[in-house]
Amino acid sequence: MKKISILLVMFICAFSVMLTACGEKNENKLRISEVTRSVFYAPLYVAINNGYFADEGLEIEISTASGSNTVMSALTSNSADIGLMGPESVIYTNNGGLEEAPMIFAQLTACDGSFLIGRSNDPINTTPFDWSKLKGKYIIAGRRGGMPAMTLQYILEQNYDLTTGAVGSGADVILDTAIDFNLTVPSFLGGTGDYVTMFDPVASQTVEDDAYVNVAALGDEVKDVPYTCFVANKKYLNSNSEKVDKFMRALKRGYDYLMQANDEQIVASLKKSFLDTSDELILASVKNYKRIGAYADNFLLSESSWNMLHQIIDNAGELHGNVAYAKAVDTRFATKLYNE
Repeated sequence: MKKISILLVMFICAFSVMLTACGEKNENKLRISEVTRSVFYAPLYVAINNGYFADEGLEIEISTASGSNTVMSALTSNSADIGLMGPESVIYTNNGGLEEAPMIFAQLTACDGSFLIGRSNDPINTTPFDWSKLKGKYIIAGRRGGMPAMTLQYILEQNYDLTTGAVGSGADVILDTAIDFNLTVPSFLGGTGDYVTMFDPVASQTVEDDAYVNVAALGDEVKDVPYTCFVANKKYLNSNSEKVDKFMRALKRGYDYLMQANDEQIVASLKKSFLDTSDELILASVKNYKRIGAYADNFLLSESSWNMLHQIIDNAGELHGNVAYAKAVDTRFATKLYNE
């Protein structure tokens, strides 16, 4: 009887420990929702795959969404801690009246990371590419109000004095913004449109087929744009400042490594994040992005970049009120990172 009692006590104690462990929250975990999977965000993947976050005691859980609006929903519903997304969504959320809208705390990319892909049988698709010859063409541009579509519109209208609009509008260039982000490439490959914007490695993979050609990098046409940023709820930033500092240190190590690594090291540090992509495409994509200065050499989003973002959104007719820099950008973490 005594033996049974001892066993019962041991069972109860063990069960209690299991319940406690199951109820505990992993304070070292960071849930990141990314807008898409692209070599455009290489410093993040390098930091993950090279163990820099683990060195800081952080466990990264990353999920891929479909568009910045979906990432913002993950943040506002608290199903993600950090969002990697276009900063335009922060402006939209503020203008939508959300109290305590999420804030940008780091800039990852410094220009548009998409490429204009055309069809090889079109004689205007030569090098160097003449953007003015796009008059009369149909471009699948991405979601209305998203950075790919708005940046493309800005380039065409402000740099080349071309009007843009929907089918039947009489505009110089047709910009189709009605196709879902995940369907833009399949739609183009299926025969829709004369051009589409793609990110690498998809762009480089597509032009391996001789039927398609990469005619231009949008990042060559407009600079100083905070194209992709890390965003979090203000409450989260205030309550987890030490964790965010660790995140920033690891991310910077990822950037520093990427910028000085040789070809073999670059591929090795990114392969786990792009298992279905050839080594050659991974390397070509990184070199494309390095050439146009896509990776931000400072994670602090400047006020001049914030103002440029407003100009692009305003040009697209999507700006319904300016959002003050101080209201949208938390500079504490990037400032501390570069002053340590």
